[in-house]
Amino acid sequence: MTTELIRTNQSWDGERLPAYLQGYPELVAMKYVFAPGEKLGWHHHPVMNFGILVEGELTIIRQDGMEKTVHEGEVVVEMVGSVHHGENRGAKPVVLYMFYLSQKDVPLSVPCPENFVDILKREM
Repeated sequence: MTTELIRTNQSWDGERLPAYLQGYPELVAMKYVFAPGEKLGWHHHPVMNFGILVEGELTIIRQDGMEKTVHEGEVVVEMVGSVHHGENRGAKPVVLYMFYLSQKDVPLSVPCPENFVDILKREM
């Protein structure tokens, strides 16, 4: 039996994914575990990535406040270049497998200052 979980050219917020990187790819698979109540710092991804949430619920918050909650068994396609963070608002751990299309020496994630949103609002 084969089940297609997702086929898309957009991230979870509806933005079109960028063109592929030039050069040779480096594929990376990561397992993340986030404790109940854990909040990830503000960050952005310079490379395309997607994942499958296998346990718990993870809420992803874009810098403008737009949110998406990903539930067990759901696939999420992350934003590329857009600042966001995630929160485990649930009572059990989040277990998330993510897959990245990167290149050698390119970070999977780039952290932003914790007060990023406040700085952005002051500049507007």
